[in-house]
Amino acid sequence: MTTPVLICDDSGLARKQMARALPQDWDVNVSFADNGIEGLSAIKDGKGEILFLDLNMPEMDGYQVLEAIRSQDLPTMVIVVSGDIQPEAHKRVMQLGALAFIKKPVDSAQLEEILNQYGIRGESKGDLSGIDVEVDILDSYREVANVAMGRAGDLLARLLDAFVVLPIPNVNMIEINDLRMALDQVADNDTLSAVCQGFIGAGIAGEALLIFNESSFSDIAELMKYKGEIDESAQLELLMDIASILLGACLKGIADQLDIAFSQGHPMVVGRHVKVRDLLKGNASQWKETLAIEIAYRIENRKINCDLLLLFTEDSLPSLNQRLSYIVD
Repeated sequence: MTTPVLICDDSGLARKQMARALPQDWDVNVSFADNGIEGLSAIKDGKGEILFLDLNMPEMDGYQVLEAIRSQDLPTMVIVVSGDIQPEAHKRVMQLGALAFIKKPVDSAQLEEILNQYGIRGESKGDLSGIDVEVDILDSYREVANVAMGRAGDLLARLLDAFVVLPIPNVNMIEINDLRMALDQVADNDTLSAVCQGFIGAGIAGEALLIFNESSFSDIAELMKYKGEIDESAQLELLMDIASILLGACLKGIADQLDIAFSQGHPMVVGRHVKVRDLLKGNASQWKETLAIEIAYRIENRKINCDLLLLFTEDSLPSLNQRLSYIVD
């Protein structure tokens, strides 16, 4: 008997990776949903006896979907598939009724083990080889950033012993004038502090920028058990500690997925070690059109938030797109 399977994820790349990870001879009928609202509707239509559910989605996120499934007593078995790998995220989804938690990108061997563990696999007389999902290039970059964001968020959560609220990464191509205006706003705002770090590898180069609101420092100091006056020197120390975690982990997360290695420069404080305009180093044509990935991290129940901005030079795009094509195809 054919089993209805629903993959609920806002990313086309993630939906494609999930479909590929399913046992290819599994007798299932696969449907897709872009967000939680569509996912709940599909379950009610009988398309989701088994649900593979993402957490970070627009309209309705995975936590809200799990709550709705429980409150409405919907007939589905849920396996969460997420880039948010914090222990607290795992704990929360299990408390909401999920059967299992799988980190992105999906490992097919781990998935099959879970399916067998819960007796979900069923008959093996299907053929999923013909399933395909259309994937947009910016959507693909967003999903790569999502996975890297989750790894960095997990490290930050462990460092601060707190829950990090993760957004949907914002990915855009921006012109150099718009980029300069955005950087000038950072430079002109006295309530912001920023750390930058250059990176290069495999024909790809850019700048990572972590922007902090200074009102966050008292809460950061408390979570990091910092003793002493929170003066300018202490703020700098706290800022560099957080930056080393988020910048390093996020860049490594992207590099691992694209199968490259980045050489990273020393973190520098904008305005102290480097001027904001000096971030756009080299020939102006390198930054004429820039791939910008923006991630807004927030600590739950704390006045701690920061924006991570990854800027890739225009001449990095051919190498980036080639690397990305290996994942997509």
